[in-house]
Amino acid sequence: MDRFHRSSRGEDTRNGRECQFCHAMDPDFGRRMPMDRLVHSTLDDTASAHLTEEGYVKHRIAELVRKRSSARPDGVLPLSA
Repeated sequence: MDRFHRSSRGEDTRNGRECQFCHAMDPDFGRRMPMDRLVHSTLDDTASAHLTEEGYVKHRIAELVRKRSSARPDGVLPLSA
């Protein structure tokens, strides 16, 4: 055994995983920097779970695009109380 390295026991956990929301919503997801694609592995696919600020911003833009596309096509907002 090497004196400078510990033996791996297979217990290490991943720090991040790809955001599934961004993967589904962003057509340029494949061209993002690798770190901008990742979210914390223990959190949901939310903007604040992204590891980088650029990933956070692009996630928020994807949320706004989705929200805008679900709006009524005639541009009229529903009446509220």
